Amino acid sequence: MCFSAGASFTSGVLLTVIGTETLRKVHKPSQIVFASIPLFFAFQQFAEGVLWLSVNHPEYDTVRAVSMYVFLALAWVVWPSAVPLSVLLLEGNRTRKKIIAALLAAGILVSLFNLFGLLAYKVNALIIGAHISYQSGFNVPFGNYAVIFYLIATIAPLFVSSVRRMHIFGTIMAVSFIVSMIYYTQCLTSVWCFFAAVISFVVYYIIYDAHKKFKPELLSGAGKEIKKTLSELTPKMPKRKK
Repeated sequence: MCFSAGASFTSGVLLTVIGTETLRKVHKPSQIVFASIPLFFAFQQFAEGVLWLSVNHPEYDTVRAVSMYVFLALAWVVWPSAVPLSVLLLEGNRTRKKIIAALLAAGILVSLFNLFGLLAYKVNALIIGAHISYQSGFNVPFGNYAVIFYLIATIAPLFVSSVRRMHIFGTIMAVSFIVSMIYYTQCLTSVWCFFAAVISFVVYYIIYDAHKKFKPELLSGAGKEIKKTLSELTPKMPKRKK
């Protein structure tokens, strides 16, 4: 969260509750990565909460550095690959799956590129107003070209997906990024991650909607049909005469 330590921890707790409930609605393995997005943001918000508490205290420099790198690794390295991967696992259409797989490849390249910048260049976090600004000599993660590929990897799969209401997720992601870019340019990483945390409610809604359509009784019915078919196909052994 971009406003205070209290806001970050509060958001982290709320997102943990949402994330737990979202995972409880999962009814097939392919949904797990997508359903874990709220918990991803919860962990990220806890990390930034710790950063808020330690950023202006030199005696906690190690804590500050660890929490800062955890936050940035999640935002710059994990997120560009996690989004297309989660959407790919949910997709059932073969053509759309190929397109999303290509976007996943682009996301992996962005993740690797940002990982290099995170490790090779010095990064610092400063409080500017009521926000945290992440500054680095590596000006690529949110440079003119890198931001385009970042957006392609994280937003385009949401519009390609055939999953019900996934386009709502994509629209909110795109709008939140534009708002962050216009009004909070210096603190873009932190502020956009706040908006992305709000989007976790949409993730819950998508998984919940899929859960409502899932009927366990269909599985039991299918099981009976399979048993019936197998029994019909299995040759019966003649009874032995006494």
